Order: sequence, then structure tokens, then C-alpha cells
Amino acid sequence: MRVYGPNGTALASAPAAARRSAAGTFTVSEQQTPRNTAAAGSLRAVSTLDALIALQGVEDPRERKKRAVARGRKALDVLDTLKLAVLDGSVDPSTLARLKVAAEGLTDETGDPGLDSVLGEIELRVAVELAKAGIR
Repeated sequence: MRVYGPNGTALASAPAAARRSAAGTFTVSEQQTPRNTAAAGSLRAVSTLDALIALQGVEDPRERKKRAVARGRKALDVLDTLKLAVLDGSVDPSTLARLKVAAEGLTDETGDPGLDSVLGEIELRVAVELAKAGIR
């Protein structure tokens, strides 16, 4: 496969005139000891690892909003299940446990004031239902 263009292999090769003029000028002195490159390599590996960890901490605002909307929908679904159970007269403890789990993370800020307001109202309703059931 041939690669053409600015990233091709033609740019990586030195011009023919430069190769001819440099021939025979490289010598290695036996008195010089080679430098230790292990320290530089380990520093580079540590900085690369730190950069990867730092990039993992950066969060895309759209992803944050998607997760917040998903948490809000989950809480609304559990509230709807609880409403049907109350109307049916058979409130299940597992529904209350699911409601308590759904309440976690609803107070995280998304950066969108409207979405934060709606999630705050959902969180308040979940807290009221948990308080009615005697769950903190």
C-alpha cells in the first residue's frame, strides 16, 4: 500500500545530497560511556499516565446531561410504580428500596438551569414519598 500526500513516507526521507555528504562522518568514541535512558523513559511513562488519568476526569457536558436525564426518568418510573402500588393497596418494600436508590444523584448539577430545576422537583417528590414510608 502506498501513502501519498503530506503524511507520506516521501517527506520522512532525507534528500539524496544530504545523505551523501553525511556518509562516513559518524564515529563512536570508545572512551564515552552510554547515557542511562531508563530514568527518562520512566518519567515519560509517569507523565503519560498522569495525562490519561486527567483526561478521564474531564467530563463532556452532553454526557452529564444525558446521565442526569436518565436518572430523572428512572426516578419518575419508580414513582409511577409506587403510585400504582399505593392505588392497588400493595406497596412492596422493594419498590421503596428502588426509590431510595433512584434518589441518589438527582442533586448533581448538570449546568442546565432548567434541567437542574426539574431534577430538583423530582428529588423533592422522591424525598416526600420516602418520608411518608418512614425511610430516610
